[in-house]
Amino acid sequence: MSIKRSIIEGSERLNIPLSSEAVEQLATYLALLERWNRAYNLTAVRDPEDMVIRHILDSLSIWPWIEGPRVLDVGSGAGLPGIPLAIARPECTFCLLDSNGKRTRFLIQASAELRLANIEVVRSRIEDYQPTALFNTLVSRAFSTLADLLVNAGRLCAPQGRLLAMKGVFPDEELARLPPDYRLVSVYPLHIPGLDAERHLVHLTPAPASQDSRD
Repeated sequence: MSIKRSIIEGSERLNIPLSSEAVEQLATYLALLERWNRAYNLTAVRDPEDMVIRHILDSLSIWPWIEGPRVLDVGSGAGLPGIPLAIARPECTFCLLDSNGKRTRFLIQASAELRLANIEVVRSRIEDYQPTALFNTLVSRAFSTLADLLVNAGRLCAPQGRLLAMKGVFPDEELARLPPDYRLVSVYPLHIPGLDAERHLVHLTPAPASQDSRD
């Protein structure tokens, strides 16, 4: 099966509408990632069909929970989930944040080759990043723990925004250590076509300020 056909069939099983242009861009992104991977080791996944499942479909699986217009991909790495989501959600602006130079060089090159005008690439540690405006949605695919994510990146989320953390197995221990100033909305099981492994999406939001803190 061709890469494009795998993307089309997988996205249909996820009930995610993709234009023919989006499919073309996703396939081009994978080809670019495969080429850069030989020199820069951006991802441990090497097989193109596995890349469709573990990178494209895994990233697109959180499509329904993305709210714009501003989305931050924390620790974007090779652009996951930010680039696939930016292709599928062109009405949103995505900031891809990573502190590693070789990764951000790839992100800049990929954005240029794919002509993605809705992507901004920032090289910075999350602790040092000072955006001009807060984000409606923060996404994280490879960040460490939920507590670390909230401590380091929570300040970047708009008061009515959402933080989306992609996890494998149900993160019981991490959920037990959430800071009190954030509220758990839900944990959603994700079913990735072709992937025989547990995946979950943790949906958090800043807790409303108490009456005492407003007085």
